[in-house]
Amino acid sequence: MVVNKKGGNKTKKQKKVTDHEDNRQIILKDIEQMQEYAQIVKPFGNGRFEANCFDGKTRLAHARGNLKKKKMFVKTGNVVLISLREFENAKCDILAIYNQKEIKELKKLGEIPGNITEDAGAEEVVDDGIDFVEDEEEENEDEKLKEQFKKDFEENFDAI
Repeated sequence: MVVNKKGGNKTKKQKKVTDHEDNRQIILKDIEQMQEYAQIVKPFGNGRFEANCFDGKTRLAHARGNLKKKKMFVKTGNVVLISLREFENAKCDILAIYNQKEIKELKKLGEIPGNITEDAGAEEVVDDGIDFVEDEEEENEDEKLKEQFKKDFEENFDAI
């Protein structure tokens, strides 16, 4: 019979290996490989996003499998490096995600414009055409209806 001297559940726990973002080198775009910077506007699900590229076009961006394996999450407002497709101008692939420190460095280098904000992908308020009546107006309407009902009742009471 084998005796396990290591113990219970605590032996199964292992140290999590994290990617050191502080030591990561900034990946700059390469024009020869058709790369561009973009900002994520809206997630569509299944690894697809709407991205505003800094060349002035809006494209459908797809997260590569490498990003999914590393569990790097793309959020609204993130600045990313994308690879353009030769055969589909409306679609692109996400190659890298930049953190705040890297974005500041890219602005210093002049790679991206300085007016990038985190809330660029915030949803806009849409007017649906539905107007809500305030409480005072609603009470006035209720009183008017009651008075109208009383008048109608008094007039038609003799007929009943």
